Amino acid sequence: MPRDASELARRLARDAEAVCRHYLSNGRRQGRYWTVGDVRNTPGRSMFVRLSGPESGPGAAGHWTDAASAEYGDLLDVIRESCSLVDFRDVVDEARRFLSLPRAEPHGAPKPVRTPVPAGSPEAAQRLFAMSQPIRRTLVETYLRNRGIKAVYDAGALRFHPRCYYRPDEHSPTETWPAMIAAVTDLDGRITGAHRTWLDPNGFDAVRLGKAPIDTQRKAMGGLLGHAVRFGVSGEVMAAGEGIETMLSLRCALPAMPMAAALSANHLAALLLPPALRRLYIARDADAAGDLALTALTERAEAAGIEVLALSPRRGDFNEDLRAFRLGALRRTLRVQLAPQDCCFTCR
Repeated sequence: MPRDASELARRLARDAEAVCRHYLSNGRRQGRYWTVGDVRNTPGRSMFVRLSGPESGPGAAGHWTDAASAEYGDLLDVIRESCSLVDFRDVVDEARRFLSLPRAEPHGAPKPVRTPVPAGSPEAAQRLFAMSQPIRRTLVETYLRNRGIKAVYDAGALRFHPRCYYRPDEHSPTETWPAMIAAVTDLDGRITGAHRTWLDPNGFDAVRLGKAPIDTQRKAMGGLLGHAVRFGVSGEVMAAGEGIETMLSLRCALPAMPMAAALSANHLAALLLPPALRRLYIARDADAAGDLALTALTERAEAAGIEVLALSPRRGDFNEDLRAFRLGALRRTLRVQLAPQDCCFTCR
């Protein structure tokens, strides 16, 4: 019987093609490799698994790399991710079942395959973002379209995770839901955090607006203070606001204007401003928290010599406006709030 995870991975690698056919069934063999979309068995060709090679070291059988996400690992990782397993002992038991080996005796936990990172840390946020996939032709794209956002410009900050972990509290079991993953970055473009919006795989409704039927539909992790989810490269003019959907709605009408979503009113008030910025548009939410954030950020920006103009929605926020009045009306509403020299931002 294998004594540890390394030996178990080597046994799996001896029959790597059978493992791939079972757990990565949406892929196919191409020469010495098995190709598939990703380690979660998504159709595609960006991930490749070596089907032959030495038992260990560079080029070992069973080792895989995803060219799109830069993920890599061995066949135990394939079992864990494709089966959405959380506890490593469950991964070991599933591998033993596949190899027709007895279940392990509970004499000690095997070593994890990957180096763990602190939960909620910037490193964990970076890993989550890397594990996700582009939003094109995914539930994220459908969700945004249902929110009235037909085109997402500079969508690199957004990705899709088909089975993102969700745990209501420390006493509840872990669930998996599809999610929109947003990268929170600093002024130099480094990922400091990630924001998750869990989505309903069964479709859109007028109450949850496409978000999952769970208690907490959005959560952020990592370093957030001062940072934001960014769309476009900021220069002398930019817009900043709270929610991702709010700022994407605004960007539908002003597609050439760089934008930043700070994720909450408190974080909007503390947003760090680019040194080259000369004029800042603040997309306020029409509530008390939005007013406080507008006042605080305006004071900070003006103290730094930055001109500030507020953009006010007709309803609660700009996504409500987009869905209620459509894009043409939203663009007309915004034109009268822009400085004359910035009307060019309505075109791309």
